[in-house]
Amino acid sequence: MKRALAFGLVFAQVLLLAALVLLPHGALWAANAGVVAVSIVLGVVGVVLAVVGVASLGPALTASPIPRKHAPLVTSGVYGLVRNPIYAGLMAGGLGLVLFGASGWHIAVWVALVLLLSAKTRWEERMLVAEHPEYPGYAARVGRFVPGVGRLRQPI
Repeated sequence: MKRALAFGLVFAQVLLLAALVLLPHGALWAANAGVVAVSIVLGVVGVVLAVVGVASLGPALTASPIPRKHAPLVTSGVYGLVRNPIYAGLMAGGLGLVLFGASGWHIAVWVALVLLLSAKTRWEERMLVAEHPEYPGYAARVGRFVPGVGRLRQPI
C-alpha cells in the first residue's frame, strides 16, 4: 500500500510537470522582456536547486518519498538551507513556466503541483522522523521550501 501511494505521488508529480511544459501558451499577460527574464531566472534557480539537491543526497537519493532504510540524514550544504531543495526547485521552475505560459491552466496546474509536493513532503517527513530520531531537531532549525519558512515547532 505504501509503495503504491509513493508511485502514485511520483507519477502525479511527473504528469503535472509535463503539463506545465506542454500546455499551450495563454494570453493572461504579455510575454514582454521582463516576464521572460523573470521566467528564465526562476527556471535556472529551480534547475540548480533541484540538481544540487539530487547531487547532495548521495546514497539517500530515491525517487520515492519513502526514505531509504539506513541511509544517512543529509543536513548540510543546500539541505542546511532548506529541507526539500528538490521540491523547492520544482516549484520555482514551475512558477517560471507559469509566467512564461501565461494561462489559467498553467496557474491551476502549478497550484496543484505545490499542493501535491506539500502533501508528499508531510508524508515523507513522518517517515523520516521514524527513521531518524534527530529529524525533528533539524526540521525545527531549517525551513521546508524557503530558508526560515516552514520550520517545525511541534512534533510531526
